[in-house]
This record gives sequence, structure tokens and C-alpha cells, in this order.
Amino acid sequence: MCGRFVVAQVGSELVGVLHADLISDALPAPSFNVAPTDSAAIVLDSARTEPPQRRVESARWGLIPGWAKDAAIGSRAFNARSEELEDKPMFRTPLARRRAVVPATGYFEWHRTGEGKTPYFIRPGDGAPLLFAGLYDWWKDPARADDDPARWVLSFTILTRAATGGLGSIHERMPVFVDADHADAWLDPDIEHPRDILDAAVDAARDISRTLTAYPVSTAVGNVRNNSPALIEPLPGEEPILGG
Repeated sequence: MCGRFVVAQVGSELVGVLHADLISDALPAPSFNVAPTDSAAIVLDSARTEPPQRRVESARWGLIPGWAKDAAIGSRAFNARSEELEDKPMFRTPLARRRAVVPATGYFEWHRTGEGKTPYFIRPGDGAPLLFAGLYDWWKDPARADDDPARWVLSFTILTRAATGGLGSIHERMPVFVDADHADAWLDPDIEHPRDILDAAVDAARDISRTLTAYPVSTAVGNVRNNSPALIEPLPGEEPILGG
């Protein structure tokens, strides 16, 4: 799973490889401890424009389906198992129509042992952005007036798959990583068989995972109030784990 991630850059610096047409003026500030219900930048292709426009928008982490009665359901839907999307009503429609890419600097994962939990920071070895496959949805807050600009909430979830290689020694699950080519295909609102694109991305995520580096970091990341570059500093004397 992925329960915390890092976005150390914003705007065009973060999503240049995806060639966005529009970048929101209201993107969240860089964060070294993005947690569920926080806002983060996501990339989506809007099918409501002709031609479709690739947009970078601020969205709440934790998918709130359009039919939800309140936003609380989103706090439990920050990850979605890629192999179960069609079985879950809250993910089935977004898979067909509302696919996103979530750019990040890296993410945290906790490794459990008999002595407790150790957080690891996982990032590309070359410092390039890490791209996660995701889904998004729009939810209308019934408690707000129709003319309230905040009545529509954009939210997202990050897809996961079984972990492979060195990452599997940390946790049994990992995000579905995508490269630029798979991201383009995944975002395309006109594709008829998104499961085929997703299956290809899931398979390719194994190769991306081999390029990643993981190393233990301070348990301070467990406190959502902590947010500084110190959270991604390796612990002294600890050896990194290579994704492969």
C-alpha cells in the first residue's frame, strides 16, 4: 500500500514529462508528508473539451464516489487494489471514465518486524519524478449551496499491485508505477478497454520498481504534523535497498 508520499516540487517542474495543457493556479505547496485527506496535484485528461485537455489539478487524497452521502468514505479509499477495481462500485466507473496520474518525488512504506515498524522512503535513483496510476471522481457536497465554488470536491486514489523484488522485502504491496508512455495511454479518455492498459502498466511496474532505491528514515514521518526535508533523510549507518 501507499499511505504517505512526498511532493517536493509543484507545477511544470513536477509534470513536464506529461506535457500538461493547463496547470491550476491553486496547486498545493510542496509537502514531505502527504497523508490521506490532504490535497495533492493530479494529472487528468478532460473529456469535456474538444480536443481533450491535459490538466494538472489539486485533488483530495481518498476517493469520494459521486454517489457518496458524505466525504468520510474517502478517508478509507486512498489506495485501490488494481486487480479488484471492477468488483468495487466506487472504482468501476472511474476506471472506465476517470483515470489519473499522480506525480510524486517518492513515497513512504512501513516494514513490520517483531520489534515494531520501520518507515522506508522509496524514490527513483536518478531523482526523476515517480508517477502512480490513479483514479479520480467528482463529488458534490450536499451541505453547500449550489453557488458555493467549494461544493464540488475532486478526489483520487492510488492503485496498488503485489510488490516485487527488493520492495517486496519491505511490504507486500506497492503502487502501480507508470512511465510516460503508459501514462499517456492511461490518461486517454477515448480508450475502450482500460483494463488492457492497466494490465500492461501493472506488468511494466515491475521494471520501474527495479530502478528505485529504498532506505530507512525517521519514525517522525508517522506524525502528520511533521513536514520537512528531514523526513526523507536516510538514517545514519543504514544501507539502502535496491528495488531490483
